[in-house]
Amino acid sequence: MRTVDRIRVHAPFARVFAAASSVARWPSILPHYRWVRVLQDGLVEMAAWRPFGGGLLKYPTWWVSQMTIDRPAGEIRYLHVRGITRGMQVVWRLVEVGEGSDAGVDAEIVHTWDGPRWPLVGKLAANLVIGPIFIHGIASRTLAGIKQAVERDRV
Repeated sequence: MRTVDRIRVHAPFARVFAAASSVARWPSILPHYRWVRVLQDGLVEMAAWRPFGGGLLKYPTWWVSQMTIDRPAGEIRYLHVRGITRGMQVVWRLVEVGEGSDAGVDAEIVHTWDGPRWPLVGKLAANLVIGPIFIHGIASRTLAGIKQAVERDRV
């Protein structure tokens, strides 16, 4: 399974990178995040809602990942170590683009995963349900929320 989500943020790189990497603050700027706990040794526990039906129904999700921040490369990496998505690799890539009034940051999140270790249906579940419905659903909201917060100077 591979999902890619992208957005252009019209704000300075430093502000976008700070918002993307300061995950403990996400619940205050991203309404779909239930909580984020920074644990020991770079581990981060996250919980988010995946809304359905215009937000009338919310499905809870949870995972723990190893977080690595590489500011010079403009990357934030995660390796999911607990939860249904264990083994998933996630890379945030932030790249400065444009000049003048068109300047900003292209933000991209790439999720790569072989799926849960369920006999026969693991990869199918990842490719047909977990990736496009849950992963994309949460990642696209995360990017949109970061964009909104940074462009409105709330972070």
